[in-house]
Amino acid sequence: MSDKDAGKDGEDPTADFLAEVRPEETPWRTERPPGEEAPERAERPEKWGRAKSAGRAAAKAAPYVQAAALATWIVSGTLDDSGSDAGDFGASNDA
Repeated sequence: MSDKDAGKDGEDPTADFLAEVRPEETPWRTERPPGEEAPERAERPEKWGRAKSAGRAAAKAAPYVQAAALATWIVSGTLDDSGSDAGDFGASNDA
């Protein structure tokens, strides 16, 4: 930092700003004195229970879905290759 940035009084305006906007230290982040028991955790309702369970189910099913997609792609590729030699089964051009 140069002398121009420090101002006339030698104070740092950035440090002053940060000191003004810095929140007070929260009580749950302060250290407990030795021997004091921890406060009980507050019970909170599970808001995302269904969404989390749906996400877990999707995550468990993902490898099977990928394997099914790969198998479908392989089978469709082999059917396309074998079908081109046999001709078109649906059309009759013997007119």
